[in-house]
Amino acid sequence: MTTKKTKSEVERPDGREFDETRPITAKVGIIPNADGSAMFSFGDTIAIAAVYGPRKMHPQHSQNPAKGTLRCNYNMLSFSVTERIKPGPSRRSMEISKITEWALEPVLMIDNYSNMVIDVHIHIIQANASTRCAGINAAALALAHAGIPMRDLVTSVSIGKLDKSLVVDVSKAEEDWEEGEGATDIPITMTSHGDITHIQLDGKISKEQLKEAVDLAREATKKIYEIQKKALKETGEEK
Repeated sequence: MTTKKTKSEVERPDGREFDETRPITAKVGIIPNADGSAMFSFGDTIAIAAVYGPRKMHPQHSQNPAKGTLRCNYNMLSFSVTERIKPGPSRRSMEISKITEWALEPVLMIDNYSNMVIDVHIHIIQANASTRCAGINAAALALAHAGIPMRDLVTSVSIGKLDKSLVVDVSKAEEDWEEGEGATDIPITMTSHGDITHIQLDGKISKEQLKEAVDLAREATKKIYEIQKKALKETGEEK
């Protein structure tokens, strides 16, 4: 008879606790020519984001007279992974670009920017899983740095499954380990108050474990939010 492992019995490849992220780095103001910019990393996964705007939307037929438009562009650079990937947009990058917009839009106050666009360019310069979450975190910081009015900051983290137990901030080694038993990956984005602005589910999970995943994400994003807030505060003190 097989005994189900508890959280404390799950040994992660890098020795982390089940609810522990990889080392996090966050910094804003890294691209002088952008209206706002930021870098965010989960361990070896590094994302940079640059914001341009608000500025007049072109072409004109794409303009929204009711409010401004958020336009995100997510891109994994060809040298970001061990095996070079084909440069340029792909189906995956276009999907994550749209997901990033959905994750950020609920907190943006852009009703007064009719017919204008805010462009957010996200580049993954080094990839070791959780790239979309790192990209969303970098984009949120860059938007705040650009002075775009926001109701709140959003924070994103991935929840995965090792064996039958849930873990926070999945690495590539853990993704590869999971594949043999049917990987489950749950990227979740939340406000600082714990409201979900984005959740995805790739794989199978019970209703009880999904609730546990959301609870884990809520605790993890609280810690990440403090790091984001500190990065913004330090930039303000430098001015």
